[in-house]
Amino acid sequence: MLTSAQLAALDHVTAYADKRRTEALERLAGVPDVAELIANVRAHGRVTLNFHPDRLLADGRTVAESMAADGRYRSQFETGVTNGSRTAFLGGFRDRWEQALFGTAYHGPDVLPAERPLYGGLNLLAHPDGASPRFGSCHVRLRPEVSARSTFTVGDSHLGPADVGTLEAFECVLAGLVEQARETGVTLGRAGVDPLAMLRGLADHVPSREPGRALDDYLEAQVHGPVDLAADAEALVLDPSFRDTPSGDLLTELAARCGIALEWHAGFELHPARFGPDFRGPEAPRFAAHVVERFGDGRWWLDAELVGRAAAAAARDPLAWSSWGTEDEVLQLVKYLWHTLVHAGGPTASAPDIGLPGRSPDAAGTAGPELRL
Repeated sequence: MLTSAQLAALDHVTAYADKRRTEALERLAGVPDVAELIANVRAHGRVTLNFHPDRLLADGRTVAESMAADGRYRSQFETGVTNGSRTAFLGGFRDRWEQALFGTAYHGPDVLPAERPLYGGLNLLAHPDGASPRFGSCHVRLRPEVSARSTFTVGDSHLGPADVGTLEAFECVLAGLVEQARETGVTLGRAGVDPLAMLRGLADHVPSREPGRALDDYLEAQVHGPVDLAADAEALVLDPSFRDTPSGDLLTELAARCGIALEWHAGFELHPARFGPDFRGPEAPRFAAHVVERFGDGRWWLDAELVGRAAAAAARDPLAWSSWGTEDEVLQLVKYLWHTLVHAGGPTASAPDIGLPGRSPDAAGTAGPELRL
């Protein structure tokens, strides 16, 4: 059951997209099968919610511990943790952009933090690392019926995108996706993929075993209403670096308890020497080397679990990291490590045998060039 605030948010976005339907169809002039393309999205798209299982919540628990406690996936307004903008409070940036996107739906005096939307992406190409791996190494894959209570934007909602909609009124989102893909030559993280051919072939699409690495090129999804894993999820998809860790064990048990699939993608790992200064700035390579030296226990590459150790340590004792900047600056560097792993990392040594190419020394850098600070 959706609350009045959640219903109002869905109605607000649907009404906005309805008003722009004619304009969107004009932008799609020459596309004869718009209705069929949207039907394919409804039938075959899956919303994924990416998350880091070992990040610390405001109450000191990890995300995995919170999810395991009651089988619920919660928003930043409840947990106090995010892999994006840390502004989920009244008057904060996230609060303001939600008001711009959903009108006053979530700004009534009786609206609770638990009513706020959950953020993910629409995974049309079934990327094994989820639709928006920028926001986490693991993800929940939701059942198709959850998409009906979701809103969608072309790109990240904090940018104030004009192309928004729901599955009931999807034409603006479709037009924005097609235009963006034709302009950039990239469709949802895949270079050289024609967006219309992709959408027409969704029924026959064979998911790639290669990660999508879609750090910026995604359709954001905002899920309205609660996500109870037993009722709303198809699968938990985990990064292999969490095998035989407390977070991985908790989520494995949770999937079994909820009766949903447990899957593993190939993961990402990278030697610090492979962290060039151009992708996420000159501090990232030095910070990567510091994290490996401090937490690597003799190994010389980063993966999601090692980055999580740094995130937890920085959250518990910000002063110990003050030489790297303020708490927010340090957490931004942690994010940069993860972004670089997604962008350039090879499959982890602990990845399941799913037919991927073997981990080469150059992928992780374990036999790569000498580390230079």
